Amino acid sequence: MNDKLAQKLKILADAAKYDVSCSSSGSKRKNSGGLGNGVAAGICHSFTEDGRCVSLLKILMTNHCIYDCAYCVNRQSNDRPRAAFTVDELVELTIGFYRRNYIEGLFLSSGVRKNPDFTMEQLMLVAKKLRTEQRYNGYIHLKAIPGASPELIRMAGLYADRLSVNIEIPTNNQLQRLAPEKNHQSVMLPMNQINKGIIQNKEERKKFRRTPLFTPAGQSTQLIVGASPESDQQILHLASGLYQAQHLKRVYYSGYLPVNDYDQRLPALPEPPLVREHRLYQSDWLMRFYGYQAGEIVTQSHPNLDLEIDPKLSYALRNMHIFPIDINKADYEMILRIPGVGVQSAQRIVAARRHRRLNSHHLKKLGVVMKRARYFITCNELPAYLRDISSETLRRHLILESKSKYRKSADTQLSLFSQNFAVSVQH
Repeated sequence: MNDKLAQKLKILADAAKYDVSCSSSGSKRKNSGGLGNGVAAGICHSFTEDGRCVSLLKILMTNHCIYDCAYCVNRQSNDRPRAAFTVDELVELTIGFYRRNYIEGLFLSSGVRKNPDFTMEQLMLVAKKLRTEQRYNGYIHLKAIPGASPELIRMAGLYADRLSVNIEIPTNNQLQRLAPEKNHQSVMLPMNQINKGIIQNKEERKKFRRTPLFTPAGQSTQLIVGASPESDQQILHLASGLYQAQHLKRVYYSGYLPVNDYDQRLPALPEPPLVREHRLYQSDWLMRFYGYQAGEIVTQSHPNLDLEIDPKLSYALRNMHIFPIDINKADYEMILRIPGVGVQSAQRIVAARRHRRLNSHHLKKLGVVMKRARYFITCNELPAYLRDISSETLRRHLILESKSKYRKSADTQLSLFSQNFAVSVQH
């Protein structure tokens, strides 16, 4: 690799770190005599079922941008090193890194250079050359650029496993305040096109098996959290609507990084809101896998997530009237509502109680976290704790118990470190 290409790689790989909307591929693209294969188990430093860590080349085509978004490090008015790859350079990098076993896929985004069509065409050509000339069958995730022509986005979907269109700011009025050149309508147009293309492609493949795949791993989006004053209720209702209407695979939440603290339109955050970001991901998980509605997780009276406890426990404490739940009689959906019970544990409970009445010993073996769940269930020998304790008292107790557990864990690690250090000194 020559020095010029290495410098571009350094600049554009660093600039890509702010985009979090990539994860496991969800795509099975078989090797048909070419190079590599797409694996549904995971991309981008994810872990497969057998424990392997897989990664991808996450990079920008260019950090030149015609837009001046207040929250973006690559905004037009920022004085920073700029670079741009050619299509051939990116193809060469991807294949070179793959052959050296550095990566198992490509995540390619870009600043908008010249205009949306020019940028989208460059992204599409990288994927096209990888597929048709290099016969590369690994995972490719491309950004669909709002404002680009439908034909370019359609062609990109024929070569990429996943496309994503970033909404960025949850409400249109705040987006236009922070990024005057953008609006939600321009984002929703390509998102609608991709969704319709995926649905149409599935129908066509039922009739004609040789129909080319179109975005087989679906589409995703990213929301920036903390750069604008929206509540968690607004964010989660937007995410819920996108899952239902656009059938997104994932909505990603990115805690705002104060990279442009000189812009008075942005909040003065001392650090990224990482705990809030974490709670939003937990809430997203509840909506996708536990059957919760956004209106159950956040309400008018509680529009923001509790940062001290997870959203599932918060829901339980706000709805004490539905607890305790009889573990031997409740249906699967209600068992999922019990704090300390996960999807696998709930499935095991439903299967195991066909053969016997379950008690707390059985529940521990099935993977239930009894330190938390015991307050919300009844079974053979377990009393109904909630009859004698208020929700606020229980909340404080569980917070203290959790902090105590982490302190003990930290103390244990420190003790082991001290012992190992003492042994190393002696030797």
